[in-house]
Amino acid sequence: MASIKIVLRKNMMKKDGTIPLAIRISENYKTNYKWLGQYVSEKDWDKVAGKAKRTHPNHKKLNNFLMKKLTEANDLYFDSKDDSITPKQAKQKLKGPGGSKSFFSVAAERVKSKYDRGTFSVAKSELSILYNIEEFLTLKSSSPKKKVIADIKQRRKDRVSKSRKGEYSFMDGINHFKKNKTLKFRDIDQAFIERYKTFCSAYLNQKTRTISNQLIFIRTLFNIAIKDGIVASKFYPFAGEKEKIRIGSGNKIGLTIKEIEKIESLEFEPQSSIWHTHNVWLIAFYFAGIRISDVVKLKWADFNDNRLYYVMNKNEKPLSLKIPDKANTILNYYRKNQAENNGYVFPFLKDANSNDDEDVFRKTRNATKLFNKYLKRIANQCGIDKNLSNHIARHSFGNIAGDKIHPLMLQKLYRHSDLKTTLNYQANFIHKDADDALDSVINF
Repeated sequence: MASIKIVLRKNMMKKDGTIPLAIRISENYKTNYKWLGQYVSEKDWDKVAGKAKRTHPNHKKLNNFLMKKLTEANDLYFDSKDDSITPKQAKQKLKGPGGSKSFFSVAAERVKSKYDRGTFSVAKSELSILYNIEEFLTLKSSSPKKKVIADIKQRRKDRVSKSRKGEYSFMDGINHFKKNKTLKFRDIDQAFIERYKTFCSAYLNQKTRTISNQLIFIRTLFNIAIKDGIVASKFYPFAGEKEKIRIGSGNKIGLTIKEIEKIESLEFEPQSSIWHTHNVWLIAFYFAGIRISDVVKLKWADFNDNRLYYVMNKNEKPLSLKIPDKANTILNYYRKNQAENNGYVFPFLKDANSNDDEDVFRKTRNATKLFNKYLKRIANQCGIDKNLSNHIARHSFGNIAGDKIHPLMLQKLYRHSDLKTTLNYQANFIHKDADDALDSVINF
């Protein structure tokens, strides 16, 4: 059971000699203090009884107030259905249903934890969501839509410009939201979420899946806040018949064999950006749809005994694949530049500080943006009207594999944890049974 007592915090003495009072909650060597907003002189305080002495001019009124707060704290532990409530959670619950922490403050702590762990892609994505919500809060309904969109684009352009100049870092963004107190959890209700979804769709031109991802992030933060006692569960906007997050499967479209052959037949000036893009994309396809970001990070040390050994960045799972002849032909172009590229197969990370995960992430992200630009040119040259993007290499492998390869082998190639994931993924590319069923009905 926790030890709960009202104490003086002598190390916080004011200039006039008065000392703040606080509820001290201690359990399992963990202690938290809940400030009471009252100050007394040490000479007017009974340390043993935990109350003001008669020498205090308002000792009766003050002691009644302190007794009420002490009772609230004890009742919190006595009535709690969760026996594992911590001093920190108790402190937050005593602050009331709205809590003292803002939504942005809790969000900033989560983003920083992702950043500290080196999961920069997740941290970047979640920080972007916070900027979206902040922009939504500054939206004036009377402003013309075109002006709002122009303002949003300009703010984002300014952030990118400052970032490139070194005037605005990732941590600056996190610290910005740590200080932002404009939004409380209890303000985020169903009406708020509906307006936000409309804003994302109408002003940010976002698709349903992108909006759903943002709602999942908001829901995650609510779960954290409720667990930590920052907000009461009655304010949870995703419970019962409230907001439902629905995630559509979407269509995954891959290239056909003929379209792949068109890409293979292209020739570009060696060492040009589009030449590198062409090679990187084909390597991704040849190795069963390796993610482009992983291809960029490939090192010559990852190749041994005519095999590729690498760990997927997304799920940290190891994979070993033989080097296909087509892939080896491309790799031979780069073998002579091993030293020049700092051990990397491709040149995009040759100047990256391998001991600085954020620098590697930033340069990898810049490379993938460059690829998407040149892949559009490659698609035009081949007369491909599909969206030729980085990730379509993975979809193309799935499309051509179809039902030719056993699902267990595909699970191994894709490095999926669950066979169900592989089956759901591959279902996007297996159409024969449905096509035959359709023909059997209408061909009469």
